[in-house]
Amino acid sequence: MSAPALADTPRPSALLLRRLAALFYDLWPVLALWMLVSALFTVGYTLSGHASRENIHPFSALQWLLWLSCWLVAGLYATESWKRGGQTLGMRPWRLRLQTADGQPASRALLWKRYALATLSLLLAGSGFVWALFDRERLTLHDRLSGTRLVKL
Repeated sequence: MSAPALADTPRPSALLLRRLAALFYDLWPVLALWMLVSALFTVGYTLSGHASRENIHPFSALQWLLWLSCWLVAGLYATESWKRGGQTLGMRPWRLRLQTADGQPASRALLWKRYALATLSLLLAGSGFVWALFDRERLTLHDRLSGTRLVKL
């Protein structure tokens, strides 16, 4: 008898604590990117004639643009990392990889869909992540809706 090929055996879905630990690790490079984007906005705001100690007004169009820019930069970090190797920096030490339900690398459109759904999962008090506690395959809501899987290597 021959042993089954390693590629043929399904990999288990990642546990919720492992996912959250990887997310915490990824917080740090994302915060650095957000600081860079914010610094660029601050310099632009100052160069456009505002006092150097004047802040961007809360809930102004410029502040909403700043938030959108930060969300997009974090999305670029995540989706490009997933596209290049299926992992972000935070996923590597926790031995997690993103793939489609059939084990293939995901398209950019699918990765952006997953990122948007994961954002909603976080914004809804993490309920999309809590979903994994009750799911028979331990998938989060954004895993289910996007057709992707986070697997343990």
